[in-house]
Amino acid sequence: MSASSRDLPPSEGIAGFSANISDRGLHRLAAGTLLVAFPGTTAPDWVLQALENGLGGVTLFGFNVADSAQLATLTGQLTGAGRPVISLDEEGGDVTRLAYHTGSPYPGNAALGAVDDVELTERVYHSIASELVRCGVNLDMGPVADVNTADDNPVIGTRSFGASPGLVARHTVAAVRGLQSLGVAACVKHFPGHGATRQDSHLEIPVVDASPELLWERELVPFRAAITAGTKSIMTAHVSVPGLTGTTPATLSTAALTGLLRQEMAYDGVVITDALDMHAITKSVGLGGGAVLSLRAGSDLLCLGPLPTPEEIQAMLAEIVSAVHDGRLPAARLEEANERVERLRQWFAAPRQNTGEGNVIGLDAARRAVSLTGSAAPLVDPLVIEVDTPPTIAVGDVPWGFAPWLPEAEVVRVKPEEADGRELLGRAGGRSLVIVVKDAHRHPRTRSFVSDLVSARPDAIVVEMGLPVWRPEAAAYIATYGAARPNAQAAAELLTA
Repeated sequence: MSASSRDLPPSEGIAGFSANISDRGLHRLAAGTLLVAFPGTTAPDWVLQALENGLGGVTLFGFNVADSAQLATLTGQLTGAGRPVISLDEEGGDVTRLAYHTGSPYPGNAALGAVDDVELTERVYHSIASELVRCGVNLDMGPVADVNTADDNPVIGTRSFGASPGLVARHTVAAVRGLQSLGVAACVKHFPGHGATRQDSHLEIPVVDASPELLWERELVPFRAAITAGTKSIMTAHVSVPGLTGTTPATLSTAALTGLLRQEMAYDGVVITDALDMHAITKSVGLGGGAVLSLRAGSDLLCLGPLPTPEEIQAMLAEIVSAVHDGRLPAARLEEANERVERLRQWFAAPRQNTGEGNVIGLDAARRAVSLTGSAAPLVDPLVIEVDTPPTIAVGDVPWGFAPWLPEAEVVRVKPEEADGRELLGRAGGRSLVIVVKDAHRHPRTRSFVSDLVSARPDAIVVEMGLPVWRPEAAAYIATYGAARPNAQAAAELLTA
């Protein structure tokens, strides 16, 4: 960065810094490209002041949400200070912000893809949009349009509709229609595709080793469909595609964002970056450097997660302004970005009638997705062993499991590396044994632990609440395609029917 936080006023926030620079219009243009995050359930003064001075908007996380009434109050605070884009990740399934503390009432994309009913997918996303509208959120960072071709993908998994480009494309279109029918902008992600990766871009730069021909045949199919369907925004991926971007992540690549997305695919909506404070950016070019490079490459809104402080955001703005002054970033690029965001705000303002089906559609979808292989005997004083799975950064620590839906069962949560299998088998003597896992195919210790239990109890029932890739030889195997609350309820209903 050309300016550090030591060079800036220590406590005035973004608005204070704006007042101290000579080119206020340029600073306002730079601020208009930011989506910032903040802790807590009320808006801090520096955010409200920044909105008055042209800040593009905010991204909300689970720690910003206590309940729908509080969230509506918070978004009211924000809109009272400016005209912000108010965004969050509400994908349904494992990734939820509205229901971060309880678990989503909607199954995620993997379950919807398993059902493969585009009308159902549109209804689910329409219902999600209805909740977002009531809470004052105008942009949903979804749906995920990644074609999940890598079973061991650590960041996508059940967030994807599936491994078939055609399947993912038709459900991405349905999700876009469901959201945007109520005036919530869809943000189709993660361009040009995160589904073939085996690394997490929160931690490093993943590689998509696909030729240009394969990209067009696989990764880009859902994005092309979403563009045709009129998606209002697209999110970039911090992935490198050697044949397209070299070693540079797509978020910073002119070839990806301008050459491919803007020119070849003719997309003129808003391009939003994945969070710039992820290690793929901060550990390579830094926050300010990433902001300048991404804007120059063709992005319009720079998304920030919760890590940057107000002082670091000031420094990032200073770097953007400096880049315009020294010729690294054309001022016209900032003007273009702000114009696209302004068109989005105008679209938000169109009157629409909010109609939603409520959470019942989520349970209906989960019931249609769940599958049973083998036969499950009637439960007798069941012992349910939930095998703990470390949360991913994208998902966070969202509750999951069976406890709410089998009140008559003894439910224990264990870590496979610490659990005493003999003791658990002893407790299960003469009782039904239900073993619940989440993405067991990605965790060798989980597979080994479950295999030992099933070897001793071949009558056990295994419930997979992630992707059903690994299937042990149990008496019954239930696949839910996700770990949201309705997924667990649908599985429990199969066991108690």
